[in-house]
Amino acid sequence: PLTLQVKNKAPAEVQITAEQLLREAKERELELLPPPPQQKITDVEELNDYKLRKRKTFEDNIRKNRTVISNWIKYAQWEESLKEIQRARSIYERALDVDYRNVTLWLKYAEMEMKNRQVNHARNIWDRAITTLPRVNQFWYKYTYMEEMLGNVAGSRQVFERWMEWQPEEQAWHSYINFELRYKEVDRAPSNYIYHCFFNIAPLVIVHPDVKNWIKYARFEEKHSYFAHARKVYERAVEFFGEEHMDEHLYVAFAKFEENQKEFERVRVIYKYALDRIPKQEAQNLFKNYTIFEKKFGDRRGIEDIIVSKRRFQYEEEVKANPHNYDAWFDYLRLVESDADAETVREVYERAIANVPPIQEKRHWKRYIYLWINYALYEELEAKASKRTRQVYQACLELIPHKKFTFAKMWLLYAQFEIRQKNLPLARRALGTSIGKCPKNKLFKGYIELELQLREFDRCRKLYEKFLEFAPENCTSWIKFAELETILGDIDRARAIYELAIGQPRLDMPEVLWKSYIDFEIEQEEYEKTRNLYRRLLQRTQHVKVWISFAQFELSARREGSLSRCRQIYEEANKAMRSCEEKEERVMLLESWRNFEEEFGTDVTKERIDKLMPEKIKKRRKLQAEDGSDAGWEEYYDYIFPEDTANQPNLKLLAMAKLWKKQQQESEAAEADPDKDVDESES
Repeated sequence: PLTLQVKNKAPAEVQITAEQLLREAKERELELLPPPPQQKITDVEELNDYKLRKRKTFEDNIRKNRTVISNWIKYAQWEESLKEIQRARSIYERALDVDYRNVTLWLKYAEMEMKNRQVNHARNIWDRAITTLPRVNQFWYKYTYMEEMLGNVAGSRQVFERWMEWQPEEQAWHSYINFELRYKEVDRAPSNYIYHCFFNIAPLVIVHPDVKNWIKYARFEEKHSYFAHARKVYERAVEFFGEEHMDEHLYVAFAKFEENQKEFERVRVIYKYALDRIPKQEAQNLFKNYTIFEKKFGDRRGIEDIIVSKRRFQYEEEVKANPHNYDAWFDYLRLVESDADAETVREVYERAIANVPPIQEKRHWKRYIYLWINYALYEELEAKASKRTRQVYQACLELIPHKKFTFAKMWLLYAQFEIRQKNLPLARRALGTSIGKCPKNKLFKGYIELELQLREFDRCRKLYEKFLEFAPENCTSWIKFAELETILGDIDRARAIYELAIGQPRLDMPEVLWKSYIDFEIEQEEYEKTRNLYRRLLQRTQHVKVWISFAQFELSARREGSLSRCRQIYEEANKAMRSCEEKEERVMLLESWRNFEEEFGTDVTKERIDKLMPEKIKKRRKLQAEDGSDAGWEEYYDYIFPEDTANQPNLKLLAMAKLWKKQQQESEAAEADPDKDVDESES
């Protein structure tokens, strides 16, 4: 057999893909076919034949797929075009038997009757449609519109009333209202807003209880000058929604209505009522309108109320975001106290103190406890309610975990309050309870101060004894106890208290206690006992200030031999401090001694003390950082005393080093400028 051979096997320049072939085939399907030739019918037989063929085609299509409603509609419309109305009705009825829920089918059927002016047939179809499918609003709209176009207002109203029985959507109600208004039936229109027993119509504001519908109803009444009715509508709306479902738009509309009626006080009451009950984050528009109203019609007081309300809103947001932000609570309470009544202030205080710190640590309670203090002070000073003040103090003291920590301030404030109420036993009982539960220095001091003011000295002695049993290391308590006995004239008891105090093994400020004891003996002019005290103190410490104070005491005694005793003390101190490592303290002693000799000494003694004064020299020492690395050098001053013979060779070596350094500097300067030496020799 003959085979074809392809000579050029290279790819063609234009490549044709399968996708392109399919796309071109699809496009060619859509190309318009030439219209069929026009057929001219010349007699009745041809017309009947044409009708028969078309009807057979439509019937075949319907028989193939009865559920395709478009085939039925085309069939009926073709019959309608031939003015075969009866046949078209028959086709629509057959189609409705197949699918009576098809909305388009009902619409086409009714439109056919209306186009052919078959009004009763159209009414019959609409009645059947709204009875079969009452929730299809389009049927009702078409039906009412047809009746209104025919001028049958009563029939249209009757259809609307039948529609309203099904409680349709809001737009249906508004269509009915607009229908009544078009025919000037103002008295009938409100019956679609409110319940009308005669018509048995479910009202719009009950079927659709939205705020906007109540507002539309009220504005309808206002528009037709029924102002009293409009106010009643707003009042009924407020009552209907209550406090659980409050909406700012209702109150804004109500306030604007009253503003238009020049009822400014009613406007103000409406705004305040709403602002107090609606959550703050949902009342932004309400607050804005209230501000505008006060700026237009309010006085200075009203504007201030607006500002206060705004600040209250801000504080409410802060404390809601963080209930344990006590600083925000303080600011909020300060604002409320300045402008609100007592009940409101108490409510805010109760909300504030309810936020107890979650951790039982005193640092978390320090700010919180001032809420209770401010609450109690407010009840006592502002509200003048002593009974509530006592309850506040007692509740606070019960709340504090005294086993872990306490607040002496609260106990003392409670006791002072009871004293102001002339109830001394309760005050003593409170302070006694505080000392028994949680003893603290501040509680003892406050209780003792109270008894001192009452001149109950025996109670003060007992309290001091308990205080010193609790804190024997507290030097201030010992001193105050001794001072009390001194004031009462019991010197022996005061001295015994001092002896007990200095005999304690541990003291927080022993130098203050010894000084107070010494001053006490000096006041009693017991100089020998004072000297013994100094000697006993020097056995415990060799501090330079003790020696200087001892010497100044001997000098201030102004008795025979006081100067010699003072000089002797300085000499003893100098001998005792030769071994002291702190050379500054010895220098301080020598300077005090020199000042004494300059005022009371002779030339010999002055010369002697001058010889004892040290020489001040500058030294350098190496510094080290915390990690042990080299941190450089530091200059400091040191004191060299004349009698320190061990340091003499070092001083001599230091002097020789300084002389050598000076000679080196002079020789370097001469070598650096030889011409200068020649010029000087020539000159």
